[in-house]
Amino acid sequence: MRTRRKTQGPAMRIGTGIVWAVVAADILLLAWVALTSLRGSSDILRHPFGLPTSPKLSNYATAINTGGFGSAALNSLINATVSSALAIALAAPCAYVLARRRTRTSSALTMTFAMGLGVPSQVLVVPMFVGLAQVNLVDTRTGLILVYTSLAMPFTVYLLTGFFTGVPEVLEEAAAIDGATPVRTFVQVILPVARGGLITAFLLQFISAWNETLFALVLTHSQDKITLPVALNDFIATQQFNGLDYGTMFAGICIILAPLLALFSWLGTRIIQGMTVGIGK
Repeated sequence: MRTRRKTQGPAMRIGTGIVWAVVAADILLLAWVALTSLRGSSDILRHPFGLPTSPKLSNYATAINTGGFGSAALNSLINATVSSALAIALAAPCAYVLARRRTRTSSALTMTFAMGLGVPSQVLVVPMFVGLAQVNLVDTRTGLILVYTSLAMPFTVYLLTGFFTGVPEVLEEAAAIDGATPVRTFVQVILPVARGGLITAFLLQFISAWNETLFALVLTHSQDKITLPVALNDFIATQQFNGLDYGTMFAGICIILAPLLALFSWLGTRIIQGMTVGIGK
């Protein structure tokens, strides 16, 4: 028996067209940034939307060596990776307990974490700076990692609580019958099933830490401690007096965007694989 395909209504077709228009605009913008990073400043000023006649790969070498984007990229990678891993390690047990203990206290704690999402980061700059200064962690990689980890906790706990709530409790009952302790059940049974949620939380926190500018700008000032957004800001500030090197600036932007584009292209497939593998086990 043949099934009839549902025809899309006018509103659905208009919405689909708008989505594809936005996607096309984003792709064109990214392509323009990538092509502009291969051009010289004078060529960019004469023809902003032109194509590179002779690609200048030296813009990337200048950005890495002169602009300081090389060491800044390493700092951003370390800060984002370590803070994301710490956030997951701390938030996962907390979210699991909140998802399984349906009491007034757990509900209040869950609401407290949710309210933390509404606190503007600008309000936390001065208290965190003062606190880190008292323990000599200003202008250190450790201090910035701790800040990123603490900022990630409200969203990560709130997100993982939803994932752990969807895990069937029958899995824990079966593990208890087999003699598994609660800790072993959490590590060997619950975490593999919720792998998709853990990967999602890790990648979202990684992207947030990679793009973070405010705290990195306030809490770091040494050239060997700054992150990529701060390096780009410093490069623009120093170039304003001698004429901005637009090609190198766009090369720095590409260095910042490249890992994020790779993560976004990998995000959807990786989450689905993590969920299916975890459930299969």
